[in-house]
Amino acid sequence: MKKHFLEWFLALFYCGCNLPFTLILMQNANQSTFCVAQSYDTLDYLKSIWPKFLSSGVRIFKMSKKRILFVINPISGGKKKTAFNKQVLEVLDLNRFDPTFKITDHANHGYELATAAVEEGYDAVVAVGGDGTINEIGSALVNTDTPLGIIPEGSGNGLALYLGVPMNESAALRRINRMESTAIDCGKIGDRYFFNVAGLGFDASVSDKFASETFRGPVGYLRTVINVMSNYKPRKYSLEIDGETYEREAFMISVANSPQYGNNAYIAPNASVNDGVLDVCIVRKFPLYTLPLMVFHLFNRTVNQSEYVEIISGKKILIRQDEEAPVHLDGEPMDLGKEISIEVQKNALRIIS
Repeated sequence: MKKHFLEWFLALFYCGCNLPFTLILMQNANQSTFCVAQSYDTLDYLKSIWPKFLSSGVRIFKMSKKRILFVINPISGGKKKTAFNKQVLEVLDLNRFDPTFKITDHANHGYELATAAVEEGYDAVVAVGGDGTINEIGSALVNTDTPLGIIPEGSGNGLALYLGVPMNESAALRRINRMESTAIDCGKIGDRYFFNVAGLGFDASVSDKFASETFRGPVGYLRTVINVMSNYKPRKYSLEIDGETYEREAFMISVANSPQYGNNAYIAPNASVNDGVLDVCIVRKFPLYTLPLMVFHLFNRTVNQSEYVEIISGKKILIRQDEEAPVHLDGEPMDLGKEISIEVQKNALRIIS
């Protein structure tokens, strides 16, 4: 085989410069040469130029494509997604990946589809939607080797914005092509998870009302905020954070794994998905005339400088509310009773980065 070294080198150089794949060349103890191709185009090309190699001990194998499940929420963000499949087929590297598309049609359907994908051995599951869609799918992937990809199509896209996922579909798909992943923390309440922000009080009431609205998107969310604020009253809470007790009357309490709600509104500017703690943001009752300043702080990443805001970090958090009221996990409202126990799960979810 040594006399063919130059031919091997030139062929490999040609392939690397002209075709979208990678070749791996190796020899075993018997000096049999193996060439592993990542596309059928490569395979045909090698067979066409090296028939004599094939007859003299060279073995060429086709690597299997990685299977990706795209789970699409058709109503998230108020955006139509009828052209999404076509976009994937145009941008995704089909030499390396084999996409499958599923559309959610009922609550928790994303969780069901992602659970099945793990059992069926998919290499990745991609959430096409907002933070609620990410929550359903990510919850099924916690503590597995299956990474979560994100195509942001929600009203706020809080986690995606924090992670630097492009808001443009094509750019986000090109990120999937890299198939590089990193682990992030998550919060756990009972047997449920959140990856961005959980909350009680005002923002939970907004999420509860917004869930029943037919007018989605950022404008619909803002309209809901205004409607809820007109008659919302602060509530009393008892908190235990890593063994310390706090009694507070609060407009709302947010438990943040990442810094922002979405749309670049930062409720916990110093929160991180990699620090092993959750940031408990307590917003006390504030005069209505200070609302513009509070909004400024949110979008200026300075809410922690407000005299009406207190942020405490912790790994284990227990919150007791004086009456049952909705709690939201990544914007999805649910009833969890008067006592909510929360803890951080370190490096629990792999994200395509």
